[in-house]
Amino acid sequence: MNKWIALIVLIAFTLAITSCRTKRALIKAPLKERGEMFLIEKMNTAETKFDYFNSRCTITLSTDRKTKLDLKGQIRIKKDSIIWISLSPAFGIEVARMIVTVDSVRFINRLDKTYFDDDFSFIKTAFSSTIDFDLFQALLTGNDLSWYDDDNFKASVDAMEYRLTAAQRNKRKRYLKQQDTTKFLVQSIWLDPETFKIRRLHIKEFGDENIRLQAQYDRFQTLNGQLYPSSLKFELSGAVKATIQIECSRMEVNSTLSFPFRIPETFSRIQ
Repeated sequence: MNKWIALIVLIAFTLAITSCRTKRALIKAPLKERGEMFLIEKMNTAETKFDYFNSRCTITLSTDRKTKLDLKGQIRIKKDSIIWISLSPAFGIEVARMIVTVDSVRFINRLDKTYFDDDFSFIKTAFSSTIDFDLFQALLTGNDLSWYDDDNFKASVDAMEYRLTAAQRNKRKRYLKQQDTTKFLVQSIWLDPETFKIRRLHIKEFGDENIRLQAQYDRFQTLNGQLYPSSLKFELSGAVKATIQIECSRMEVNSTLSFPFRIPETFSRIQ
């Protein structure tokens, strides 16, 4: 009896190994013929396309300094133009509102009656980062960066997922501004082998090993025939390590949205 059990286990193990090798060979086959261009084209085709995006969400923020916040929120996006975020405690009134455009970042904190109103240069200086509107929008939608070139990607298969890796990803010239630094990104993207949606990504800025971002996308939902991630997790490593978990609900696309934002006269500006 023990011999039969051992034989069955051996056969099952052999079949599993063979199945994995077969699947890996099938996944790898297009890369042998077309390389990274196959993945780049598939990723761009699978990209979520919209004019307007709207979602209710719950947001959990935790840091290595024992800080933890649980918030309710709403995210509205007008593609390539505006990102609007409203935050409130669970079952509470709004405590903060942010509106981000291609050139500016505006934020009001209703708890301490303060506001921030400046361009991205302040953010870049404060965080020693090349963060911009394109990166922010891509992270919230699970899409690839559109302002950066894709000439330096290398393709591979990693744990039954496709992987695109760029040791140097530069911003396209038409998106460079006079005040931009020459920093470039080191980036890895993992794609689902069936849907070609981004499942994970790692980004770091060359020259600063301390600034890293990891993102993970799960629980994809179909809206207007396209897949949108409803579970987003971001891990930030820098002066402070932070994890942001976003769970989206009631997502909708292409319904015209408003983006109300007004700074009360009694609020003080954050310098």
